[in-house]
Amino acid sequence: MNLVDALCSNTRARSVVELSLEACFQREHTSLFKAIAAFAPQEMTKSLAQLAAAYLPRPHKRPFWLLGVDVTPQSRPYAYTLEDRSYIYQPTPLKSNKPITIGHPYSSVFCLPERDARQAKTFVIPLGARRVKSMEDKELVGAEQIHILLEDEELPFFGQLCAEVEDSSYSKPAYLHANRSTDNLVTIVRVRSNRTFYRQPSAPRSSGAKGHPTWFGDAFRLPDPQTWHAPDETVQTTFTSRRGKVYQVMIDGWYDMLMRGERKPIPIPMHQYPFTLVRIRLFNEKGELAYRNPMWLIVIGKKRRQLSLTHIFEAYNQRYDVEHFFRFGKQRLLLASFLTPESKHEEQWWLLVHLAYLQLWVARKVAVSLPRPWERSLPEMKDQLPSPAMVQRDFGRIIRQIGTPAQAPKRRGNSPGRRKGTVLAPRERPAVVYKGPT
Repeated sequence: MNLVDALCSNTRARSVVELSLEACFQREHTSLFKAIAAFAPQEMTKSLAQLAAAYLPRPHKRPFWLLGVDVTPQSRPYAYTLEDRSYIYQPTPLKSNKPITIGHPYSSVFCLPERDARQAKTFVIPLGARRVKSMEDKELVGAEQIHILLEDEELPFFGQLCAEVEDSSYSKPAYLHANRSTDNLVTIVRVRSNRTFYRQPSAPRSSGAKGHPTWFGDAFRLPDPQTWHAPDETVQTTFTSRRGKVYQVMIDGWYDMLMRGERKPIPIPMHQYPFTLVRIRLFNEKGELAYRNPMWLIVIGKKRRQLSLTHIFEAYNQRYDVEHFFRFGKQRLLLASFLTPESKHEEQWWLLVHLAYLQLWVARKVAVSLPRPWERSLPEMKDQLPSPAMVQRDFGRIIRQIGTPAQAPKRRGNSPGRRKGTVLAPRERPAVVYKGPT
């Protein structure tokens, strides 16, 4: 409890051990690492999602719950004794460098609450985190996390209409097919602008005719407008950026589109799952395209028609809040700063940080904004909207007022330590896993 409170009130620690200097951490720095090692999420009576269930705000403006899942890297290129390291994707600002590193990827799942004028727009609610093993597919790990949330009867998502939003790496058939047996789930994913989809076949082959049945109609190639047909629905709305710019948004939708599936390693019959193809374009105040290329989205699921085109645009636009969580977690909560040779302890640290962020979410309504002198003119400061950083600055005061259920530390004496002459066996240095083409 002291460790989680120290994370929530951290304003100066640049490494995990420096959290022991926070006022909320009443013990010695060695107890900090013992707390991480002793944390056993598998023995908790409730999961992180079940702990958050009581604080999840129910949607009112939209008729569905909004979930998001994404993967972020934990770079550990010099942890030679850490097991199951592999080559993973990591963005880099230098275009000439390869965007890879050596370490562990982690998949996190979130609830994206409706944006309220009384709270900061960057808040999300973490519901779980899991390390993606080297032999696992990171997108299918995310599909499993979503499935667990929807099948849990203790969570408000059970039996309710839910939508999930993901980036383009989740647009492959294996992920889109993974949870199609869940009727109350609608998947919204972005797709690259070089994909090819298909219309419904105009004249399906009769059941008694010879030959393979006709599954696909004319091709719909995203880079070739000549292959497009007229959209089934068009909606126009407005969008205001964080900088106050107002854009006109044109949303086009094509219903009951199809994509090709896969045969290996298992058959994926995607022709059985039609989807809505959405094109989104933004225009500035001069009526010119704000971006040269439009954004293409796939909306798939049995209840996809219950989401309007405006709902789809607003839902996917909120997906970027997940990126704010990862940035805040790594910069202010030391999410990727715990250096340990034990993969188990690293996984436990990630769950502790997600738990700390959840505590910041719960405390947002009682936090007071404490801006720096150079931050007072920011719009969110004038509106008194407590962002995660603002809640973290004020969390020390909150804990001092309400107290902590953690017991006061009692000194037990000095440990005798290892016996003189003890020689520890060197740790193994496992090879880095490289997942190349088979």
